[in-house]
Amino acid sequence: MKDKDYKTMGLTPVEDLIAEDFGSIGTPERNQFEMECDAFIIGEQLKAERVKAGLTQAQLAEKIGTKKSFISRVERGHTDIQISTLARLFQGL
Repeated sequence: MKDKDYKTMGLTPVEDLIAEDFGSIGTPERNQFEMECDAFIIGEQLKAERVKAGLTQAQLAEKIGTKKSFISRVERGHTDIQISTLARLFQGL
C-alpha cells in the first residue's frame, strides 16, 4: 500500500510513527533505534535456537568459552556483538 492509501483509510504508516518517535532515517536517534532493534532480533533468535537445542545459557557459554552473563546480555539485546562472536554462538548450537 502507498502512504496515500493508508491515510484514505484513516491509518498512519508505520514509518511515519517510527519517524515521529525516533527521527528520520539517517539521524543519530534513528540509527540508535535501528541498532537496538537489530540487537533485540539477534537476541531473540539466539534464545530460540538455544532452547531448541536444549541448552541452558550456562551450557552454551561453556561450549564456546564465555560466561553465562555474556549469553544473557546477548539474548536481552544489551551488548554490541561482533560477527565472529555471533558465528561462534550459533556454531555452539
